Amino acid sequence: MTAATRSTLFPQVPDSADAVLDGLDPEQREVATALHGPVCVLAGAGTGKTRAITHRIAYGVRAGILQPASVLAVTFTNRAAGEMRGRLRQLGAGGVQARTFHSAALRQLQYFWPKAVGGDVPRLIERKVQFVAEAAARCRVRLDRNELRDVTGEIEWSKVTQTVPEDYPAAVAKVGREAPRDPAEIGRIYATYEQLKRDRGVIDFEDVLLLTVGVIQDRHDIAETVRGQYQHFVVDEYQDVSPLQQRLLDLWVGDRNNLCVVGDASQTIYSFTGATPDHLLNFRNRHPDATVVKLIRDYRSTPQVVNLANGVLAHARGRAAEHRLELVSQREPGPEPAFTEYGDEPAEAEGTARRVRDLIASGVPASEIAILFRANSQSAVYEGALADAGVPYQLRGAERFFERTEVREAGAALRGAARFGANDALLDDIVDLPSQVRAVLSTKGWTPEPPAGAGAARDRWESLAALVRLAEDFVRAKADATLADLVAELDERANAQHAPTVEGVTLASLHAAKGLEWDAVFLVGLTEGMMPIAYAKTDEQIEEERRLLYVGVTRARRHLALSWSLSRTPGGRATRRASRFLNGLRPGSATRRPEAASTGGTGGVERPGAPVRKRRVPARCRVCGRTLTDAGEMKLMRCEDCPSELDEALYARLHDWRAERAKGLGQPAYCIFTDKTLLAIAEAVPENEGQLAGISGVGVRKLGRFGADVLALCGGEELTHTDAADAPEHPSAERGADASKKSSEDSAKK
Repeated sequence: MTAATRSTLFPQVPDSADAVLDGLDPEQREVATALHGPVCVLAGAGTGKTRAITHRIAYGVRAGILQPASVLAVTFTNRAAGEMRGRLRQLGAGGVQARTFHSAALRQLQYFWPKAVGGDVPRLIERKVQFVAEAAARCRVRLDRNELRDVTGEIEWSKVTQTVPEDYPAAVAKVGREAPRDPAEIGRIYATYEQLKRDRGVIDFEDVLLLTVGVIQDRHDIAETVRGQYQHFVVDEYQDVSPLQQRLLDLWVGDRNNLCVVGDASQTIYSFTGATPDHLLNFRNRHPDATVVKLIRDYRSTPQVVNLANGVLAHARGRAAEHRLELVSQREPGPEPAFTEYGDEPAEAEGTARRVRDLIASGVPASEIAILFRANSQSAVYEGALADAGVPYQLRGAERFFERTEVREAGAALRGAARFGANDALLDDIVDLPSQVRAVLSTKGWTPEPPAGAGAARDRWESLAALVRLAEDFVRAKADATLADLVAELDERANAQHAPTVEGVTLASLHAAKGLEWDAVFLVGLTEGMMPIAYAKTDEQIEEERRLLYVGVTRARRHLALSWSLSRTPGGRATRRASRFLNGLRPGSATRRPEAASTGGTGGVERPGAPVRKRRVPARCRVCGRTLTDAGEMKLMRCEDCPSELDEALYARLHDWRAERAKGLGQPAYCIFTDKTLLAIAEAVPENEGQLAGISGVGVRKLGRFGADVLALCGGEELTHTDAADAPEHPSAERGADASKKSSEDSAKK
């Protein structure tokens, strides 16, 4: 065998099934050898989850337990699927299918469509935004390029959460989602978009999943063929599964239990796309006989980085936080994370660029360094600072600042105003340069206040606001500067930052950095209003921002720097403050007492049938934060004298429903739910099984028996006498099946 074949580019294929297990740690080995029944792998960042599940598949294949063609491994990106296929080939299991949800569904749809419907599969539209634009025009609604992108995103969210057009306004109100335009208007555009597709005989990306669900659900022969082909399923990044993807997965699996899911609720950062960790967190409830393996040995980061990552989550709240994993580094110690406070944004960018340059000089490759920020609009100042320092860089997941459409359009408008401004009524009586820039950019969408919420409209505004700030900074440095001088400065900056780069520092948003890692990571701009972002209002949104910071921290292998600035501009008022998420972690900040360790904090294996040991967490009042000791208060999760958010109408409906159920079952009312439990439900108004299960007094048995009725009542539905008295033991399954059938029928009509 040649030396090249022995290199890491061409690793030697293990010569036996047992050899596949070599090098796995005890928990990874448990994953690899758990080949029967449902398996849930809770895998922290850097713990080798891909290694564990690929070795699991390869061990099963090499041992003759799994047939390669009978295994379907599903993940979320083509890159991740390609990496999985590559690893499986290296382990001698090359015949296994590793695909994204959409890729696997499209393949099945293309194969079964002629048999199920007849003819060829409808053409898949390449640019959905063009159809959305036409639908908006038919509704007499004008959308600019960024609004089109936002409305398109809302339609995609609606489809993966199985929300039909007429229900869109109510759905966004229910989940507290901030729509980019009037929800009723978006609902009309959505309905017109769907009609337009039907008229043209085309489908979109989400329809691939919907139609595959419809075909498998309505044709039992096709369902049996699919289930006969695939006997074993592995789902990576399970915390990112949408309701529609879960529905398809349920149909693939059928009534079998050979399912292995892998995920980490602490890395749920895509809820705005419809992803939810509920399926991961409820897996043990849905599969009581599941084997649960927790991977907590971190092979990526030094103990110093891991300790900070654990600290970020130590004060997290909510259901995902209850299942957080306490990571344990397996690497040699490294430098302590650096916390740096700067006077202003330019100083922060320049200081970061200097430290990057020093790292490169010390031998760290530029490609192993990343600067990560919360919003793409933050990239401009770092692009400039790196260019000034002579450090090559590459922007990941977004266009460079001066290449963005809105920046190019703004530059053209400013150039025109500089040339013909004397004849432009817009600039009459405006003397100072910043006011001239604001006036010109107001024609391109800049306003004194940012638009509400996130999305393309907010991104566009941030880019234009960055140009306004640049004008303000420019005139401070050069008091007599004209609009023509500013345009020349912009052109100079654009030219300096457009030099081609081969090896460079990565600039990326925290969302774009998910799944990647570097030797050195700089987390910048960590101020209140940016981390958490200003439009994160609810507790759930704040907690997702905390998880986003956690993802950023865990991208670093050895060097980690966190920074923030007190002012936007040199000499400006120091009104900013460091992110609340750094309290107790950065030197000199107030130290808060961490929450008690989570139930998911230790590694190991939970066998089917074994009791789940939970470490007790002090119950605290959700209103005032006081530790609760009274059983009744603990059930309500608040002090008796703290304000109540009781939905009295819901409480009355629950009370009547309980009386009717108790009469039908011949049991005392308290055997259904106690008064305190009903009160807690009426205060919390749960929207799904996960939230309902989190209420004291609602166990697994009662959730299965009464959960669907309670959730229906919480959702405003009216139950008939038959519903209340004669519901089956697991009504949620039947209710879900009815909903699935209706949606698939709607899908098949397209």
